[in-house]
Amino acid sequence: MAKRENDNQSMASALASFLKENKLQGGMDIVAARTAWAKLMGNGVNNYTTAVELRGTTLYVSLSSSVLREELSMGKTKIIAMMNEEMGKELITALVLR
Repeated sequence: MAKRENDNQSMASALASFLKENKLQGGMDIVAARTAWAKLMGNGVNNYTTAVELRGTTLYVSLSSSVLREELSMGKTKIIAMMNEEMGKELITALVLR
C-alpha cells in the first residue's frame, strides 16, 4: 500500500501522484484517446468506427467503411494534431486506419 502523506495538496496533484504510483496513466490515456476520437469525429464517423485502440504512441482505428477509411487517410496528420490537442499532450505519433 502507498505511504500516506500528511501534507496538504490539491486534488489534481493527489490524483496525479496516485496515477503515477499505481502505473495507471497508460489506461487513462487509452480512455482519453477513445473519448477524443468520439468527440472529434462526430456521429457520422462514429457509426462506422468499430474499434479504437492506443498501443504505445500509435492509434489504431478500425472502420467498417473502406470509402471512409480512404477519406480519413488523406488527413492523418491533421487528425493526429487534433487528437493530441484534445487530449492536452503529444501522445499520438502515428495513426493506422484499418
